[in-house]
Amino acid sequence: MTLKPKRVLVTGPIIIGAGPSGLATAACLKENGVPSLILERENCIGSLWKLKTYDRLKLHLPKKFCELPLMPFPPQFPTYPTKQQFISYLEAYAKHFSIKPMFGVDVKRAEYDSSIRFWRILANGSVFVCRWLIVATGENAEAVLPNIDGISDFHGLVLHTSSYKNGEDFRGEKVLVVGCGNSGMEICLDLCNNGALASIVVRDKLHILPRGMFGTSTFGLSMWLLKWLPIHLVDAFILFCSWLILGDTGQFGLKRPEIGPLQLKNTTGKTPVLDVGTLAKIKSGNIKVVPSIRRFTTKGVEFFDGGAAEFDAVVLATGYRSNVPSWLKEGNFFSKKDGFPKKPFPNGWKGDNGLYAVGFTKRGLLGASMDAQRVAEDIACLWKSETKHLRLEM
Repeated sequence: MTLKPKRVLVTGPIIIGAGPSGLATAACLKENGVPSLILERENCIGSLWKLKTYDRLKLHLPKKFCELPLMPFPPQFPTYPTKQQFISYLEAYAKHFSIKPMFGVDVKRAEYDSSIRFWRILANGSVFVCRWLIVATGENAEAVLPNIDGISDFHGLVLHTSSYKNGEDFRGEKVLVVGCGNSGMEICLDLCNNGALASIVVRDKLHILPRGMFGTSTFGLSMWLLKWLPIHLVDAFILFCSWLILGDTGQFGLKRPEIGPLQLKNTTGKTPVLDVGTLAKIKSGNIKVVPSIRRFTTKGVEFFDGGAAEFDAVVLATGYRSNVPSWLKEGNFFSKKDGFPKKPFPNGWKGDNGLYAVGFTKRGLLGASMDAQRVAEDIACLWKSETKHLRLEM
């Protein structure tokens, strides 16, 4: 005999995901007098930060650009808080706003029932029913694992950055890092600092910028300049300063794209690398830059330029992706191709029938905070209107 799923009616919005985006939305809703329920598949808040990041990770942007709404970072925190400091901030944030997610709830399906004008969310054998559904699972819900020819034949260790913790585990070993974003570059530095022989695959052109210039953060300076100058002039200025500080990165195999870093970020979402010391190791030869991989062998890899090398381990710094299309059965708001809202920032936070998105802006925590406040204000207006209507009927 098949038991019917238990039905759980939720009076306020349901938020999927207890990361920074979900917490920020719940706090903003609470500030507006709207109760909410967070469903989280892991057993903790901020699971990406707690469970899937490396030990030396720090925020890549200054803390003032990364704080969640209504609660700043503690003043004693450094400009770039560590992983543990950021986790402690998230925990303090949840405690301050009395946010208590339901943990271990894995959403399998969510769809809108037009007959009752409510959302149905199937998870853990129960059906949660709500008027508003907020997707806050974020841009980094699932690891991207590339299918490189011969990778299953390689006899060494292969792991994604989500499983990498510390370079000490690879002391004395030859390690290849596949991917040259901020994580790949920093993991290379961590490996090098811990006595590993690190190489990094650089397949595409990329912008490497100093993390700071003129006594302030490069990101903060860029945001300030954009208030006064068009984006192409800001790009030109940032690139000129980067050349003065870092030199010509192209001579080390790190060629820059034709389009500037800010324009590239706006059009493709590709984030420039903020250098934290990796470039100096590349210049000194302690970290080797290698071309694209043609295929893996049992002992290493063959490159597209005809070269080959042996390695003991491979770290896939190949990023993450949204998993929304796998469980949200809706075809208008989210793209099935990449799991992002079809409308670009700043208009990708609201869909139809009470569907919302937070944390899909490709602008980090700052974009998520902006979305959270917009969503909370919009739902609060509907909540107050419908509550008032019910009181009048009674």
